Amino acid sequence: MKKLNNIAVLTSGGDAPGMNAAVRAVVRTGIYHQLNVFGVMYGYRGMLTNDIFQMESKSVANIIQRGGTILKTARCKEFYEYEGRKKAYENLKKHNIDGIVVIGGDGSFNGAQKFSQEFDIPCIGLPGTIDKDIAGTDSTIGFDTAVNTAIEAIDKIRDTADAHDRLFVIEVMGRDAGYIALHSGISTGAEHVLMPERKTEVNEIIEELQANERRKKLVNLIVVAEGDETGGANEVARRIKESCPQLDTRVTILGHIQRGGSPTCQDRILASRLGYAAVEALREGIHNVMIGVVNDKIQYTPLDKAVKAKQEIDPEWFKIVKILAS
Repeated sequence: MKKLNNIAVLTSGGDAPGMNAAVRAVVRTGIYHQLNVFGVMYGYRGMLTNDIFQMESKSVANIIQRGGTILKTARCKEFYEYEGRKKAYENLKKHNIDGIVVIGGDGSFNGAQKFSQEFDIPCIGLPGTIDKDIAGTDSTIGFDTAVNTAIEAIDKIRDTADAHDRLFVIEVMGRDAGYIALHSGISTGAEHVLMPERKTEVNEIIEELQANERRKKLVNLIVVAEGDETGGANEVARRIKESCPQLDTRVTILGHIQRGGSPTCQDRILASRLGYAAVEALREGIHNVMIGVVNDKIQYTPLDKAVKAKQEIDPEWFKIVKILAS
């Protein structure tokens, strides 16, 4: 096993609350073990432009509570091509970097896996995505904060829905996964939760809304993941208005507020634990894995499996939504 001296850390893909806590943990754990730790700005793009700098303990002072990422993040089409990855490798070698921690989602892990295989440089992935759409971990950095942000907003919407006897269709993030919709929907007492993992029967929803109207239940919340097959909140509302014009139907799209904000305690702890574990894994010669937490235990998942597999939603959750909203 080659001696580990210099490691790099980067954040890639969509930002997620808790990324800064993970960067902090990587930097301080690395320094504790007398490693040189380098930060890469703007994800893989920073590798290509050699936007790489050595970090000190004070570089990550006062960031654990901050949302976003001090290392910034960006998409990088050049990194999709071999020539781009080769250029990135050459820049890393200028700094003698012999291990990388990538904080991001499945797209980021796919890039890390290819890069590691082609240039024999150890990579560790940390799941940083609000969508919780990666297998091999019970939660991802940023998910808990995003859900709590959605819950706070939906609770406020329910107040105005109740004051005016309105139906609100609320869209939350989740292009390929419905976990934010599921958790926020159950937590706010939504009558319906629509998500990509389950076929949406809008006609059934309309029938239930009509039944609710007959029994004078005029306040209804429908939470929709942006990736739901119907086309999002606006399309769901349009179809409802066609069949139920008498209902006062409004749409709210929460959007990017779900990505920002100070991370919750849970996200800070998860990020800190994963950042620490990433450095320990590199020191032990473990590489090409994503580090997650399953049943409160650190678990390694090969990067290729973390990329190909997705979290599966237990069908019982859909039953819970239906029963509790009746």
